[in-house]
Amino acid sequence: MAVVSKSISVNTKGDADIHDITDQITDVVSKSGLASGIATIFCPSSTSALTTIEYESGALNDLRRLFDEIVPANREYAHNERWHDGNGHSHVRAALLGPSITIPFVDRKLTLGTWQQVIYVDFDNRPRQRKLIVQLIGE
Repeated sequence: MAVVSKSISVNTKGDADIHDITDQITDVVSKSGLASGIATIFCPSSTSALTTIEYESGALNDLRRLFDEIVPANREYAHNERWHDGNGHSHVRAALLGPSITIPFVDRKLTLGTWQQVIYVDFDNRPRQRKLIVQLIGE
């Protein structure tokens, strides 16, 4: 088994800014020299997360609304009391989705469903430049 590690960059606006990163991951897989294996995408951030969704405005708005309902920004957070940075909700939202996702690939292609895209969500309360790690294990 071989291991290939790359990074991809994402510039975000914050406040549940959602980016479709499927094409960037597909590019890493296709250029890796590996035919089959698994791709793990990891965001080294405690205020952002990764998942899959159908990348269309209705589903994206529903996802944002869900987070506004279950983890509202205007609630009191102990994190904000300690650090005074106002992003306590960002940490909680990111923890619910998680910092990584693993996707099998076969014949240099991700095995995603027809309406399934990989998204990166930046929950922080300000714009950020993020670097995501893509690590492939395969042959």
